[in-house]
Amino acid sequence: MSEILGEPASDRLTAIEDFLRSRGAEGMPHPGGTLLQHLIRVRERLAEWGTDWDVQVAGLCHAAYGTDGFAPSLMDVAERAVLLDVIGARAEELVYLYASCDRGVTYPRLGTERRPVFRDRFTRVEFDPGEGDLRAFLAVTAANEFDVFEHNAELRRQYEAGLVRMLRRVAGLLPRAVATTL
Repeated sequence: MSEILGEPASDRLTAIEDFLRSRGAEGMPHPGGTLLQHLIRVRERLAEWGTDWDVQVAGLCHAAYGTDGFAPSLMDVAERAVLLDVIGARAEELVYLYASCDRGVTYPRLGTERRPVFRDRFTRVEFDPGEGDLRAFLAVTAANEFDVFEHNAELRRQYEAGLVRMLRRVAGLLPRAVATTL
């Protein structure tokens, strides 16, 4: 995206982080400090894993609309056009996909033959995302949860084994750096 906008990636990241600050991410508590610190670590991990720019940006903004596991949000889903203007269409679509995931319905279906795979927690619509969207969703999921577990031993104890089981079922869709560690 930064090449399209004619700006260096560092300038785009600064602008996106400034937007997240303006929405309160810097003052919102989260395991490991603040939500903004968490979001930055998630994006950095995705970059280390070699994901593309839009996936990294989606990781940086993944909690903008809240998530099924983290209710506080920085903006309402009715404001999707605002985030789209800041991060671009593809990254915003991935942020929405991540935020809208009804985990209780979706996670057990991942890597199984059951369809549809996803349930949107906002609309209750069920659908089967394309492979590219699924790969991006899983990368952001892994980066997010691994960061949370590194900063909260209780959440790690409660949820890590289940997450690893789920990720093993879809290992072929994960970045290589993740799949080889499961």
